[in-house]
Amino acid sequence: MMGEQTREGGGTTMPGRDQEPRSYYVGVDVGTGSVRAALVDQRGILLAFADQPINQWEPQFNHHEQSSEDIWAACCVVTKQVVQGIDVNQIRGLGFDATCSLVVLDKQFRPLPVNHEGDPHRNIIMWLDHRAVSQVHRINETKHSVLQCVGGVMSVEMQAPKLLWLKENMRETCWDKAGHFFDLPDFLSWKATGVSARSLCSLVCKWTYSAEKGWDDSFWKMIGLEDFVADNYSKIGNQVLPPGASLGHGLTPEAAKDLGLPAGIAVAASLIDAHAGGLGVIGADVRGYGLACEGQPVTSRLAVICGTSSCHMGISKDPIFVPGVWGPYFSAMVPGFWLNEGGQSVTGKLIDHMVQGHAAFPELQAKATARCQSVYAYLNSHLDLIKKARPVGFLTVDLHVWPDFHGNRSPLADLTLKGMFGTRLIIEAMEAAGHSISTLFLCGGLSKNPLFVQMHADITGMPVVLSQEVESVLVGAAILGACASGDFASVQEAMARMSKVGKVVLPRLEDKRYYDKKYQVFLKLVEHQKEYAAIMKGD
Repeated sequence: MMGEQTREGGGTTMPGRDQEPRSYYVGVDVGTGSVRAALVDQRGILLAFADQPINQWEPQFNHHEQSSEDIWAACCVVTKQVVQGIDVNQIRGLGFDATCSLVVLDKQFRPLPVNHEGDPHRNIIMWLDHRAVSQVHRINETKHSVLQCVGGVMSVEMQAPKLLWLKENMRETCWDKAGHFFDLPDFLSWKATGVSARSLCSLVCKWTYSAEKGWDDSFWKMIGLEDFVADNYSKIGNQVLPPGASLGHGLTPEAAKDLGLPAGIAVAASLIDAHAGGLGVIGADVRGYGLACEGQPVTSRLAVICGTSSCHMGISKDPIFVPGVWGPYFSAMVPGFWLNEGGQSVTGKLIDHMVQGHAAFPELQAKATARCQSVYAYLNSHLDLIKKARPVGFLTVDLHVWPDFHGNRSPLADLTLKGMFGTRLIIEAMEAAGHSISTLFLCGGLSKNPLFVQMHADITGMPVVLSQEVESVLVGAAILGACASGDFASVQEAMARMSKVGKVVLPRLEDKRYYDKKYQVFLKLVEHQKEYAAIMKGD
């Protein structure tokens, strides 16, 4: 199936007398359901875009798998598409971001099965896979000090529980044969360069690595994965670089041929996809918009990446520990800054599930198709129709729904609770711990929905900045490539030059009292959920 491809600006434009010569960077983003690539210039303008779906398997409940060979093939398709008609000698760098899924290879770098069917093609445990629930409970019961950097409680979506699951359930077919466990972003940079160095982003955020102290031997021994300590962590990474650092000698001839790019161009140490979105939006030049964050440090900004899940990225000069929120992680998104990461699991996916599972969905689909609209554009216009003179949010005056169907990621960090007020809850937890946030920077698929954006502004009481380029994650990946090329002195300089403000959405302050009341109800729902759980656990 051919992916979507668009091109703006007609490919190569000859530089005029007053224009600087164009430099190009390629950003590749591996999401949950597709691989996307973009060609971006040194001003952060996206010139070409392509996407290609990738396969997913769900052999049993809570088991989600992908194939590293399938994903690399899709990377090659989209990259070749975005550089068509371009003078490839003007391409200066390549950056990858991806979901934090676990890739398993043998000692010869061949795929190993992560499934009981023994299919080696399916060698990735996806980020949203929840097979390791028993393992994560045991890890959390250790109360080991490394857990302080994941809000006190490790998520089942992190790598340690998945690794423990493989050791306990697939000893002969996978564990004993394994030579390399990669986070997917690091697998891609290895595939492109032959360098197995890991990105600080992946290892710090998902693998318990510390930027200051390295790996903690006692943790791996305590949870039963002492194997890693014995071989000096060669299977999970003992060479670590900050995001945007240039890897080895750049793109290998073999990978260059696969991707349709020149051999030797700079390839950057990678980022997790949400962090690339944060990088693509948080550094934008906001002068002239009258925002509170103008002239303030970048630490007053919160990046919210709204895709399959929602991730809330706040940075600080000094480490801040926020109960139930991941981090602080040093240099995990912006080098030199500490990162805290709040989140809501599979928010986008749950909205799809609610809409598609409704009895009226076929009728909705037919009506939207007849109007040449997406189902969400049709639903938004229908809400506008029925709201009469009042704001859309007022339609829920008598309807209060607990939103966490898939477990709450933060700040409650309780997997057993199955769900926009969540964003406000995360912000309040971060501010109580020492963050000072004045402005939201939104990107990702859901940021294209005007109702979703306005509700974020109204409920948090903060202005929302949207990027000029909707595909902020791809701009973030391209920023990595730009840094690796040496064209910018730092990641911060590249962010300021390559991310631009597109639109500012202000909160409607006249509705503030209404949303404050709704938020009080939401907090009561939080309390009640805990009470119900206590009743059910009682004698």
